[in-house]
Amino acid sequence: MSARPPHAPTKLELLELLAAIGTAQWRDFTATAARHGLTATQAKVLAQLGSGPLPMRGLADRLVCDASNITGIVDRLEDHGLVRREPSATDRRVKNVVTTERGHETILRVREEMQATHSALDHLDDEERATLHGLLDRLRPSMESPF
Repeated sequence: MSARPPHAPTKLELLELLAAIGTAQWRDFTATAARHGLTATQAKVLAQLGSGPLPMRGLADRLVCDASNITGIVDRLEDHGLVRREPSATDRRVKNVVTTERGHETILRVREEMQATHSALDHLDDEERATLHGLLDRLRPSMESPF
């Protein structure tokens, strides 16, 4: 008697799994950020700036919040020397938020110290990590595109 092939997971099953993993990763990120004196939102701003400077409006869009909320968050990060505001090279009315060296080092430490997330990934061998990376990399563009 041959074994039945496993059923392909439904989209709902995959979404539930992604949500559970995302929630666990967010908890780990939040707890680690707190050990560095950051709120989860402050750490998320630093993480968003990892790919380069963003205008205040762009940060608000990425964090899905009102631009007025970003002002206070950036003020506190600036007070701690983690970011600075710079005028845009193309539009002097626009202020870009730029991470400082200290801010860059802080978010790197947060990511490196996320023990629960690192421990979970330790369950995968090199080939499995490469496969997971490839799959997530394929999903990322459509997940990050505007709705």
